[in-house]
Amino acid sequence: MEPTVRTPITIALVDDYDIVVMGIAHILEQYRDRVVIAELDTNVSVSDLVDIVLYDSFAQPESDHEEIGVLVRNPRARRVAVYTWNFDPDLIESARRQGVHGYLSKALPARELVDALEAIHGGETVISDPPFRARSINGLNWPGRSEGLTDRESEILALITQGKSNAEVAKLTYLSPNTVKSYIRTIYRKIDVASRTQAVLWGVRHGFTPDHHRIEHWRGGP
Repeated sequence: MEPTVRTPITIALVDDYDIVVMGIAHILEQYRDRVVIAELDTNVSVSDLVDIVLYDSFAQPESDHEEIGVLVRNPRARRVAVYTWNFDPDLIESARRQGVHGYLSKALPARELVDALEAIHGGETVISDPPFRARSINGLNWPGRSEGLTDRESEILALITQGKSNAEVAKLTYLSPNTVKSYIRTIYRKIDVASRTQAVLWGVRHGFTPDHHRIEHWRGGP
């Protein structure tokens, strides 16, 4: 009996930043026999019919779940999975209520990420264990990484660059106001600025404003 030929599952990667979705695409590239990237979207709705939308939460308003709801309701997306560091129980429960099929940790090794995507495609709901923040999957990228900012610091700077107040940043990231202030002081020191205005200008110059387009048909995808 001839072996069964497995058709790769199709994935759309969604985030507001090119550098983020491109990093995930490179991670998954080594598993092209199992997953195929159909499109990479930054502030553009999914257009290809795909098996799974992988929604990266970098610098997204995490307590504003409208984007997740839009993806879940999109008839061109069979399933939706959130890809994140933030495992606040309220966020997980809200995502599940909206109908997501996965809540996946950015600490997952690439092989385990692909395993999880295949399980979701097979009809399972996959919720990762909460990650250790000190450990980051090889290949992940974000604005400011080359300048020494951690992913969380970069998320906060991105929200500041988008015009969010400290109170709004705290609400959107599920952090306390004092923790946000501490992050901001560290960010100022790392990027050598002394004021919020200077930080925003630095952010604009270094890729912290959202992108607005689609990268279609990643390396021979459908």
